[in-house]
Amino acid sequence: MIETNGFWTTDEKIINQRIRRLDELGMHRFKISTDPFHQEYVDAEPLRRLAELAKGILGPERVLVRWEKYLDNPIRMKELSEAERNQEYINTMKNYPCRFTGRAAGKLAELVASKPIETFAAANCKNSFLSAKGVHIDPFGNVFSGTCSGIIIGNINQTPLEEIWKQFNPSRDGIVGALFNSGPFGLLEEAEKSGYEKRDFYASKCHLCTDIRQSLFKKGLEKSTIGPMECYYPEMNA
Repeated sequence: MIETNGFWTTDEKIINQRIRRLDELGMHRFKISTDPFHQEYVDAEPLRRLAELAKGILGPERVLVRWEKYLDNPIRMKELSEAERNQEYINTMKNYPCRFTGRAAGKLAELVASKPIETFAAANCKNSFLSAKGVHIDPFGNVFSGTCSGIIIGNINQTPLEEIWKQFNPSRDGIVGALFNSGPFGLLEEAEKSGYEKRDFYASKCHLCTDIRQSLFKKGLEKSTIGPMECYYPEMNA
């Protein structure tokens, strides 16, 4: 499956070329992300054209729009005041709970953070790693288990994916092992030694995890696992 926010859909010729090429390369499903978070940056009209052309080439059953109701009735986020945008963010998170990783661990998480850090003291990540339905691969070849973006378990430019998966043992030492056995609390001691300051409240376990990893990333720690820069928004992706 290939996911895209469709920011590049400015020319029908390019759309047709890329969809057909992906089809030739063996793509099973084409996924288009659109919601109020994306619509602050990517207009809905080009995405409608993308979805229409993709369905014509691949067939409707191979094209998924997430979430289609926002494509049918887009929210004009660019025209709203900051207070109005924040309310739309909150409304959308109520309708579709999101994972507070990457950019979502920034402003979005801050809008709904209400849980003290002690809430997650006993929350490990065993289920997150063992129940992952697949992997995500970024444009640099980095492989992430499930939806844990920014936690690198290998790189397909260096090792075939099949071998990465055969060798993957989430209970091992290091960042992944600490998360597997103890959750984000397993990273807290090292992070505090390097200067991490706890927040008063967090939105979720993933918010805590991402916040700690951002701190470690800025200090240049655990470079083989914590990366790439694009996953650690906003300061490091400026």
